[in-house]
Amino acid sequence: MSPPERSAGLTYLYLILAVAAETVGTTALQASQQFTRLGPSVVVVVAYAMSFLLLSQVLRYLPVGITYAIWSGLGIFFIAAIGWLVFGQRLDWPAVVGILMILGGILVINLFSEATPH
Repeated sequence: MSPPERSAGLTYLYLILAVAAETVGTTALQASQQFTRLGPSVVVVVAYAMSFLLLSQVLRYLPVGITYAIWSGLGIFFIAAIGWLVFGQRLDWPAVVGILMILGGILVINLFSEATPH
């Protein structure tokens, strides 16, 4: 049985929200100081739960490999940027190039792959 029709825009909105929730959760994970601070620890649990709930909806319409590639790739990009901007973590050139290659892969998937709706 195939899933009901849904616009590609709504599916991608759910995916973007899942990435945002994962990014918030991972940022809070750093701020939780290994779950020793209650507030950020609660944010970690809630944000990851929200991210996985949204991902479960995306998986009704996109293949798991494509969904995970986009979700994890964008998560890597945003967390690296937040680590640099907020936590003062340094990235060397190989790390920057690698992250740019991940972003390039996401673009290739979305622009040229027939496995995603356009």
